[in-house]
Amino acid sequence: MGTSHRQAPIKDLVGEIRSGLLEFFRAPEGYEVILGNGGSTAFWDAAAFSLALRKAQALVHGEFGSKFANALTTPWLEAPTIVKAEPGSRAELYPEVGVDLYVYPHNETSTGVIAPVKRINGDADALMLTDATSAAGGVDFDLSQTDVYYFAPQKNFASDGGLWLALVSPKAIERIEAVAASDRYIPEFLSLKVALDNSRLNQTLNTPAIATLFLLNDQIKWLNRNGGLTWAAARTKESSDLLYAWADAHPKAKAFVSNPDHRSQVVVTIDFDDSVDAAKLAKILRENNIVDTDPYRKLGRNQLRVATFVATEPSDVKALVKCIEFVLERMS
Repeated sequence: MGTSHRQAPIKDLVGEIRSGLLEFFRAPEGYEVILGNGGSTAFWDAAAFSLALRKAQALVHGEFGSKFANALTTPWLEAPTIVKAEPGSRAELYPEVGVDLYVYPHNETSTGVIAPVKRINGDADALMLTDATSAAGGVDFDLSQTDVYYFAPQKNFASDGGLWLALVSPKAIERIEAVAASDRYIPEFLSLKVALDNSRLNQTLNTPAIATLFLLNDQIKWLNRNGGLTWAAARTKESSDLLYAWADAHPKAKAFVSNPDHRSQVVVTIDFDDSVDAAKLAKILRENNIVDTDPYRKLGRNQLRVATFVATEPSDVKALVKCIEFVLERMS
C-alpha cells in the first residue's frame, strides 16, 4: 500500500487494469485506456480543456447530464446546445453544423434513464463522448459507436472514487494531441495529453489511491472470468427486471420511467402514490440495515431508487422486494 505508484508493482497493477478493460469492453483496434486522478467531475473539466474545439451539443435529462453541459460552458467555447428532456424521459441528440463534441450520459444516475450508445451522423470529425459512470460494466453496448467512454469505478466496478478511466478511440487521441499542441492554456491536472502520456507508462500524474486500483482490478478479473460484458449485462437486467415487474404489478407503485425502452437496468426508480410515505419506507429499511434506497436528493419525488449493479446478487434483489412488501403491509 505504501509503495510509489511509479514502481513496478503498481505499474503492473495499472497495466492489468488497462488490458483487462480492453478485453471486457471488446475494444476495437486502436482504442486505448487512459486514467487520471479525480472522478467524473474532473473529467468533465478535462474534456472542456482537452477535447472540445468550438462547440458541444449535450443531452440533458437529469442532474449529471446537466453538470457536464455546465462544464462545457467556458470562455473559450461557444455556448453548448442543450437538448433537454424532463427527468424520467429522454430526448435525442441530432446532427448540428459547427458542433465538434456530442456528449450524453449512458445512464442518468439521478433518474434511472438509459440512453443508447450510438454515433450521430453529422460532421465526420465530431467526437462522441459517453458519460458512463453508473452504466459502465453493467450495460452492454458497442464501443465503436463512441470515441470516449469514461467512468469512475465505484459503481459496477465495485471500487472507490477518486479516479477516472476512459476508453478512447484513435480519433479522440488525435484530438487530444492536436489541442495539446495548440496555444490553449490547459492546467496540467486537467490535461488529457498528460493523462495519456502517463497512462502509456501505466501510471497517473499524481499518486492514486492504491486500494482503489486493487479493488478495480479484482472486479475486472471477476467479470472477465464469468463471461465479460455480455454476462454482466444479463445479470443486471435480471435484477432490475425483478424490481420493474414488482412495481408494474403493485397497486401503489409504478416505474418512474414510463417508457420501458428508456428504463435503466442498473438504477431502478420506483414512484409510490400519495398513500405511501417513501421517505419513511426508506428510513425503516435503513434502520434494519437495508441501505441506499433513497431517491436522488434534488429530484424530490416520492420514490425509491435502487442500484442493481453487477456485484449485487439477484437473490438479494428478490429479498429486497420481500422486505419492501413487508414494510408496506405494516405502514398501511
